[in-house]
Amino acid sequence: MLSKPLDATDKRILTVLQREARLSNVDLAKRVGLSPSPCLARVRALEEADVIGRYVALVNPETVGLGVNVFIRVTLERQVEKALERFESRMHAYPEVMECYLMTGDSDYLIRILVRDNSEVERFIVQNLSTIEGVANINSSFALKQVKYKTEMEAP
Repeated sequence: MLSKPLDATDKRILTVLQREARLSNVDLAKRVGLSPSPCLARVRALEEADVIGRYVALVNPETVGLGVNVFIRVTLERQVEKALERFESRMHAYPEVMECYLMTGDSDYLIRILVRDNSEVERFIVQNLSTIEGVANINSSFALKQVKYKTEMEAP
């Protein structure tokens, strides 16, 4: 937890790092109008407070053969603690699961998988999802085109 609210400088640091995480501290400091030492101290404080959770490289899925993006809604027989824990534990074990959310509404979970082709979607549903105890309904939708995707957010 940050000891103080984010100020304008912290927000500038976050904006720049979200766009260019490999930027050196010296270059980051120049961009946000600080000298290197205070800039590094601020970045470390943001990391320690878990405002910056990690640094990643974003891979274009199609360039590595993962061109099928599927959203799957899952309904459980009962939404009890053990069933939720079981389902969530299994989601962590599947590398094709990119995102998984506990939802309100008609479905209990929304997951997004990224796979090579339709046969991998079938395998995932038949061999993985349908074998989880307590799964009552599975409904999938294939993404035809990605209209918007971003990883960068504005700090409030």
